[in-house]
Amino acid sequence: MLSSEWKKEAVLHQKAYKRLLEKGNRNKMLNALPTLHEEAFQEIDCLSCANCCKNYSPRFKQPDIKRIAKRLKLKEGDLISRFLRLDEDGDFVTKTSPCPFLASDNACTIYEDRPSDCARYPYTDEDVLIKRVSLTLKNATICPAVYRVLERLKTIV
Repeated sequence: MLSSEWKKEAVLHQKAYKRLLEKGNRNKMLNALPTLHEEAFQEIDCLSCANCCKNYSPRFKQPDIKRIAKRLKLKEGDLISRFLRLDEDGDFVTKTSPCPFLASDNACTIYEDRPSDCARYPYTDEDVLIKRVSLTLKNATICPAVYRVLERLKTIV
């Protein structure tokens, strides 16, 4: 499927995804997620996409800030003032999009020390996919892996 097609489909299927996540068999979905996650990432190369890094900011929690500042040889306050801002929920997020740590080849310049939200994204192998429906619906329009997992879940549950 062409890259623009999955995004359009994800938008069109939002109501169906919401119904599936809210009313589907939770145990069946949870049991299917690890396999669906693996299948999706056998087909999708994050480095050719990087939509998450281009359009979305993770939360930078205090341990993340400490670790990244150390890696970049910056004081935590300097890291925050240069790259981060507080969002409406009181979380630190990047000031700019795309992420300031995204290189021109779509690689992450702080990959080994990236925020825990980045390491876990797109949550397709976690119960977060089912528990945080609004986040999953948003992610389905950003990440082709989420779209593929949800499309497969529709056929299983």
